[in-house]
Amino acid sequence: MTGTDTGVGKTLVSALLCAALDGVYWKPIQTGIEEESDRRTVMELAGLAEDRTLPEVYCFDPPVSPHLAAEWAGVAIDLGRIRRPEAKLPGPLIVEGAGGVMVPVNGSEFMLDMMRALAMPVIVVSRSALGTINHTVLTLNALRGAGLTVLGVVVVGTPNQDNEHAIERYGCAPIVGRVPLLEVINREILLEVFNSEFDKGKFN
Repeated sequence: MTGTDTGVGKTLVSALLCAALDGVYWKPIQTGIEEESDRRTVMELAGLAEDRTLPEVYCFDPPVSPHLAAEWAGVAIDLGRIRRPEAKLPGPLIVEGAGGVMVPVNGSEFMLDMMRALAMPVIVVSRSALGTINHTVLTLNALRGAGLTVLGVVVVGTPNQDNEHAIERYGCAPIVGRVPLLEVINREILLEVFNSEFDKGKFN
């Protein structure tokens, strides 16, 4: 799970998919735990038990880019430590990245490099609003340039069919889900959104 920007809705969509697919959540690199970790947020939103989550490999307090948070903590993020679990999991693994694909994680590597190392199909979470075409197409191009498989795009926000059509046309990727603005978020609501707004065949 990656996004076109920070705060675009990756954690919300991760929670939705964990609820709908009975998945296991993992965010290998987490910053900004001064407020609350995304793992805890996903557990609350999806009604997910802690044993259906995996602990972070790197976890930092400040809400800044991973490379900077690590630098402030006096450590360097080693992507060699981030590997897919070898043990059999009780459900599909849903991995959430930090920020967008070109977020630096150390002096020479980016979130894109972590995704390439994990070698999993990627879902791009994007906004529905103005500016999303540029951000989404750039993200899709970067993913394909790295040899990654793109499952599709999930659009978050007020529906905008023109932007969706443009993303599909210029980004050459299908819209596989939509998450409207939600006044209340809980497991039941997320399941309703998945059943009504997602292409369930893409997640089999």
